[in-house]
Amino acid sequence: MNRRIFTLLAALIPVLVLGLVGSAVHVPFVALGPGPTFNTLGEVNGKPVVEVRNAQLDPTTGNLNMTTVSVRDQLNIFEAFGLWVSGDHGLVPRAEVYPPGVSRDEIDKSNQQEFKNSEDNAELAALHYLKLPTVVRLTNVTEDGPAKDVLRKGDELVTVDGKPISTAKDVVAAVSSAKPGTAIPVVFRRDGVEQTAEITLGARPNDAEKGYLGITPGEFAGGPIQVDFNLAEIGGPSAGLMFTLALIDKLTPGELSGGKFVAGTGTIDPDGKVGPIGGIQYKMIAAREAGAETFLVPALNCNEAAQRTPDGLRLVKVENLGGAVQALDDIKAGKDAPSCG
Repeated sequence: MNRRIFTLLAALIPVLVLGLVGSAVHVPFVALGPGPTFNTLGEVNGKPVVEVRNAQLDPTTGNLNMTTVSVRDQLNIFEAFGLWVSGDHGLVPRAEVYPPGVSRDEIDKSNQQEFKNSEDNAELAALHYLKLPTVVRLTNVTEDGPAKDVLRKGDELVTVDGKPISTAKDVVAAVSSAKPGTAIPVVFRRDGVEQTAEITLGARPNDAEKGYLGITPGEFAGGPIQVDFNLAEIGGPSAGLMFTLALIDKLTPGELSGGKFVAGTGTIDPDGKVGPIGGIQYKMIAAREAGAETFLVPALNCNEAAQRTPDGLRLVKVENLGGAVQALDDIKAGKDAPSCG
């Protein structure tokens, strides 16, 4: 009897040790997988995801869903193995998501700032596409720059060196075309009052042949329209395209989605260029599980997306905002749209 008990214990102890180690030891990997998906035409916590005020809105139906990637950290051996076997998740070295020497708080703040930038870019891209007015206001004036005694943060630029200003690029072009040491007129609006001043340009720090004012221009909606994006605790820049499409859909007749379930991803810049993102395979899974039939894919993600397309999901290749709108119009009309296949 003692021999049998000893044999049983000898067999159980390695199993118990393995179980304790497997559940207690964390692996140096994180799991990436499908994250939440949000209809940018819908509501969250009782508020529109894309809220537009001071404008006549066109009714919308259907879905224009933005997609996300979930990140699971502090995995033990069993959890990591289970997620890997599931096929819906992938394991990557933890250092790729949480670089050594950078705090979790710093990473979260960076992701939140990227998300805020994507919201700003989405608004500007939509305004430019719809040819709605924008204005340029100063978000910073360098303390030791040529404009420090004349311009202030919040001033709206009207003209620089006689050139009308409606975008941040207009400012760069106007200033760069003049040589350092040149005195140029600047018309600006402060507290609703238009003023004119003359400022002598300095030399740009990275190019001594080009003029420099020492200001940071920011572009904003120029009319009464106000836009708020009401998604919290989402990070990264990849919602830009879908936010832009939702804003356009609300401000124009007809429905971009055709009343169907469209999802997608992609960064966007103020000129409407759509950029690539990470985790495309997980975003497609999330979209399909939510019911999407069409998925908008940044052109530079197409090769990767085409290799892992969920069944029943049509991929549409998108290079810029105009192309995205045209593709959705073509799909509504029963025509072919650019594909990743």
